[in-house]
Amino acid sequence: MSTKDNFNNRQYIIRGFFTLIGIVLILKSFQLQVLDSSYADKARAVVVSNITIYPSRGLIYDRNKKLLVTNKAMYDLLVIKNLVGDMDTAKFCQLLDIDIETFNKNLDKNWKDSRWDKKVPFTFLKKITAEQYARFQESLYEFPGFFVQMRNVRSYPYKIGANVLGYVSEVTQEQIEQSDNKYERGDYIGVKGLEAQYEDMLKGEKGNKKVMKDNWGRIEGSWMGGNKDKEAVSGTNLITTLDVELQMFAEELMKNKRGGVVAIDPKTGEVLTMVSTPTYDPNILSINRNRGTAFAALSQDSLKPLYDRSLMAQYPPGSIYKTMMSLIGVHLGIWKENRGVSCHGGYDYGGSRPLGCHSHEYPSTVRKALQHSCNSYYCQLFREVVDQYGFKKAGEGLDTLASYLRDFGIGQTLGIDLPNEKKGALPNSAIYDKWYPKNKGGWKSPTVISLAIGQGETQMTTLQMANVAATIANKGWYITPHLARNLEIDNTLKPVRYNKTFTRIPSQYFDAVHDGMELAVKAGTARLADVPSFNLCGKTGTSENSGTDHSVFFCFAPKENPQIAVAVFIENAGFGGSYAAPIASLIAEYYINNGNIDPSREWIRERMLGVNLLHAK
Repeated sequence: MSTKDNFNNRQYIIRGFFTLIGIVLILKSFQLQVLDSSYADKARAVVVSNITIYPSRGLIYDRNKKLLVTNKAMYDLLVIKNLVGDMDTAKFCQLLDIDIETFNKNLDKNWKDSRWDKKVPFTFLKKITAEQYARFQESLYEFPGFFVQMRNVRSYPYKIGANVLGYVSEVTQEQIEQSDNKYERGDYIGVKGLEAQYEDMLKGEKGNKKVMKDNWGRIEGSWMGGNKDKEAVSGTNLITTLDVELQMFAEELMKNKRGGVVAIDPKTGEVLTMVSTPTYDPNILSINRNRGTAFAALSQDSLKPLYDRSLMAQYPPGSIYKTMMSLIGVHLGIWKENRGVSCHGGYDYGGSRPLGCHSHEYPSTVRKALQHSCNSYYCQLFREVVDQYGFKKAGEGLDTLASYLRDFGIGQTLGIDLPNEKKGALPNSAIYDKWYPKNKGGWKSPTVISLAIGQGETQMTTLQMANVAATIANKGWYITPHLARNLEIDNTLKPVRYNKTFTRIPSQYFDAVHDGMELAVKAGTARLADVPSFNLCGKTGTSENSGTDHSVFFCFAPKENPQIAVAVFIENAGFGGSYAAPIASLIAEYYINNGNIDPSREWIRERMLGVNLLHAK
């Protein structure tokens, strides 16, 4: 056979071989696609499912980087109904501390409802503690269809600052709708306090993992090799202005008392402590199975521990108001610092009921008047300010006074970085024109004389009182009170900036008020507030009440270089010098002297700790 014939034969053989392979492949494809539907059924059955990865919430620290709020692990138990098989139900319930009725209730759903699907995971049991999980996970393999998803919930190492810190709760349907679906069912959100104020920063960003599942809900593997997965991003840490040691000390002093305490660094506007009492351990409102019961008990408590008295309660300021009256009167040129006013036990105008005054030496100057908190002195000053345009033009004078008080932050929110701040009340002519119409005689300065001593319709929050003390300490300006000091972003501290506000009163007019406040502590109405190691400037107030009066005091210290301004308001505690003044001075002393109290004042601390004023009315 020739070479040419051999080549032709091999060519036919090769062609035949490839033709045969082609026929086999076509037949196999026909079988898979037409005769055998199993592969098509599997392809249709495999779906892509999204598993949410929850981030760690940002931590909250005090000014010295001590942890105020941290995270601890809590677990949710999820289940895919289609995968639940034979198992030891009694053991399952025992490990999770539930009964068989709870097991059946949590597993059975209305499968006709579009919200539920036997192939899609749903939450079987929430809020499993780390201890329960550790016990349960060893036997998890015995319970097909069940798996655990870890969540981070809040924990409070120091058990303080409940109202200022706030708490975290599961989102409501209303919150989901208002967020444009930024939140989903089962997400947590900050409620009240710093948790609510800085929610967007603290919450972090959820991640997700995409997996393929078969028609029974069993995971087949990652979708696209995990290329479409997204890691969760932890929330930003918040470094606050709070001093944890000072907060603990102040809360201890305010135990068994109703009221509020706010302390501010005058130079920076940083809130050093913010107390509302009665208070509670914030851990009881952390996400746990007993939270609902705890919240109900707090909500029904007649002492209202959930109500933030430092920020929301609005009170007549009492005689601390006199410091501002002194400054405004002298600045307007209506009053002189060295002017005296005779006092005969109270201010009496035209036979009206006198505004009583306790016995004291002749108030020959602003300094002496503040030292002894003379009502006669300030009623006369008030009248001359209100009547500056004429006795029949009291409305114009009152509005001028109100405009200067507004410079101190009265009658408006200060803009602290907390929700629910109240603005208090600053009366003006419009209010009294409505109450006392001109066709019925109208009103004059004696009608509203109670305003002269911080009574009547004027109301302030404890925060506003502390801010006024800081403004006086600074001789005419303040920085917006705030709680956020730094944001920790990528291990770098980013400071937070705030506005500076000036009053219209020149700094030289504040010296007389500083001296008068110092005299009030050294030899006046606030002797229990005197501290041996530095000069403290303070002013007592007694806020009138239908029952026992309220005790008020604000101060700053040291006089020469103020480091702290404090306001204390205690409901139904009587005269301002009895309880509010010593407590405020102890807080200032503790802060300035690095936690030390002079031995000569230990009896005062013991007395403040021992008194119970909760049931005074």
